[in-house]
Amino acid sequence: MSGITGTPTNPNSTTATIVLTTAEPSFIEGLINKIPLPRWALIAIAVAVGLVVLLLLVCIIKCCCCRKKHKKKEKLNLVGINGSSTTASLVQPDTEDIECGLEDEKRGQLQYCLEYDFRSQELKVGVKQAADLKAMDSGGTSDPYVIVYLTSDMRKKFETKVYRKTLNPVFNDSFIFQIPQAEVAESTLVMQVYDFNRFSKHDIIGEMRLPLGDVDLQHVIEQWHELTAASKTEQERLGEICFSLRYVPSTSKLTVVILEAKKLKRMDTHGLSDPYVKVQLTLNKKKWRKKKTSIKKNTLSPYFNEAFVFEVPFSLIQNVDLVISVWDHDKMTKDDQIGKVFLGCRATGNQLRHWSDMLANPRRPVAQWHSLQPVEDVDKTLGLKSRFKLPIPNS
Repeated sequence: MSGITGTPTNPNSTTATIVLTTAEPSFIEGLINKIPLPRWALIAIAVAVGLVVLLLLVCIIKCCCCRKKHKKKEKLNLVGINGSSTTASLVQPDTEDIECGLEDEKRGQLQYCLEYDFRSQELKVGVKQAADLKAMDSGGTSDPYVIVYLTSDMRKKFETKVYRKTLNPVFNDSFIFQIPQAEVAESTLVMQVYDFNRFSKHDIIGEMRLPLGDVDLQHVIEQWHELTAASKTEQERLGEICFSLRYVPSTSKLTVVILEAKKLKRMDTHGLSDPYVKVQLTLNKKKWRKKKTSIKKNTLSPYFNEAFVFEVPFSLIQNVDLVISVWDHDKMTKDDQIGKVFLGCRATGNQLRHWSDMLANPRRPVAQWHSLQPVEDVDKTLGLKSRFKLPIPNS
């Protein structure tokens, strides 16, 4: 009985215990209890949702940073001469867009007329007038004049008078070109309108190019033509030459036959040339052997059919360059080079192919046409040194 009297029961403590166990659950706990899923599944879902939200936040932050960097690259603050701040765009438009913009720019119109005399083989070109030319001077005007030429003979150029401070000049000039009927279809008539400047380089306003092969010259033509942006470069046609190569390794004989040439550049004042051909061998970039054909008078399409034989040991054939150059003979002055071409293992394109065909087919002549190239370009590629004589070893 002493245990009952020694440990009296406290009624207040019993009441507190009942209050703690009968308290109502919170809203979140009640919502969780209503979901028919185990507790570990709910935790996994919550973690997955959190990861998705975190990834979205990272993507948004990354996009914002990229935009800021892009804006910094597009604009660069520069300090002007007077100390003021200016903004320059670092992003340049494509060259194609620039060229399209230049071509679309209005440069004006040019009226011309054409008349071809089939008996005298003369082309009469009339430069009538221009309209709505582009203003090239600060005062909103130009000082225009026109240069006229044919691509078949670019040395012969005509030009009109200069008309001051006008965008609508009336020229009424005519020029005559001597051109054989056979060459008309391959020629292009070029008219370039320039702005005259007394103390600086003349500026080109625009040009028109008319392929004569597309024109019916049976009748007189008179019409207007839109001016376009001038061509940056124009490769002058120097002509073509045909020759054959034959190499016999057993005898060390290299045979070069100069057959013919055609469409050569006009070098004389009367519109023709007196061509001949030089055939030269170089060894290790040094001049070695040289021969030449006879001179053909007053022709742009000479026929030679002349053969030249060189002794070239097979051990040296890989280091030899064959240089074919066409010259115009002048009695009173120094002869002029029309164009040239070189073949060998250092050559490219058709020249290398012709040389390779010769080596692949010994004892068999291989003939081919070649377009003449500017002398300066070929000489630069060859890089010739001073001439020397090399003794030929006995085969």
